[in-house]
Amino acid sequence: MGMMKVSRFLFPALFSFAVSSFAEEAAVPTLLLDPVDATRERTVPLKVYLPKTEKPLPVILFSHGLGGSREASPYLGNHWAAAGYVAVFMQHAGSDETVWKSAERSERMAAMKEAANFQSSVARYADVPFVIDELEKMNVEEGHPLKGKLDLEHIGMTGHSYGANTTQAVMGQKFPLDASFHETRIDAFLPMSPSLHKRLTPEAAFGHIKYPVLLMTGTKDGSPIDPTTTPESRMQVYAGLPVGDKFHLVLEDAEHFAFSDAGGFRKQDRIEHHHEAIQVISTRFWDAYLKLDAEAKAALQSDAIRSEANLVEADRWEWK
Repeated sequence: MGMMKVSRFLFPALFSFAVSSFAEEAAVPTLLLDPVDATRERTVPLKVYLPKTEKPLPVILFSHGLGGSREASPYLGNHWAAAGYVAVFMQHAGSDETVWKSAERSERMAAMKEAANFQSSVARYADVPFVIDELEKMNVEEGHPLKGKLDLEHIGMTGHSYGANTTQAVMGQKFPLDASFHETRIDAFLPMSPSLHKRLTPEAAFGHIKYPVLLMTGTKDGSPIDPTTTPESRMQVYAGLPVGDKFHLVLEDAEHFAFSDAGGFRKQDRIEHHHEAIQVISTRFWDAYLKLDAEAKAALQSDAIRSEANLVEADRWEWK
């Protein structure tokens, strides 16, 4: 408890999205866990932001981007924990920081592209139900630090970039041949930098999803590894969702790394109010759908959230 590890900037700036730094917000005590999925012979490292509580709290699962780790985005883990959530940040072997750390400097981009493959994606999707299974065990295990701390009737799922892809899959995105990775124990979903499926229209992939969904992207939110993924294509995900508890934040001039807290020159790319907006709006979303807060839901379904989150005129906030 109280342990906090810092990832150092060991990587060229091109890959700085894989590296996290401390957020300015006060750190919440954390717990590092390494549960093993024996059936897959796979460890899924976890970093749990655990606020002091005498009652079970709703749980938020976070999936990192390509080349990241459980140390990703502490600015979100700390903020959500301070708002009364247990935030569980997962690490996905095969598409985590070991991909670039184990490659020669000149081969790191190629290694990253190669890691974003079908096998890595399916492994990520399977990590999510495994982690929920493990949390269920930990929540009743005598002497475990998480015993009685988790309200597993109210779970949210989020992630950035490749983590958004993971979130989309478990929220029920359709795939060719009717493949499905839907995790029904999750109540609300927040993909940051979402993306389309290249073989399905937005409506075919997302038009059936009835769960609450908040999408976040930016007008300069491209892809470091795929030039066909553009800010415009990311915005089409929202267009494909049906009416009902769906929300869309598009930050003006936000680049792909606006949603992380990467170091290096990528930190200079961030516009000052973007992190605050992401924190405020995401927390209101969790409050509405994990804590069932009617006031939060009403704020989301109005322009009131614009002033709460200090959005500028060019930022887009919409709901349906």
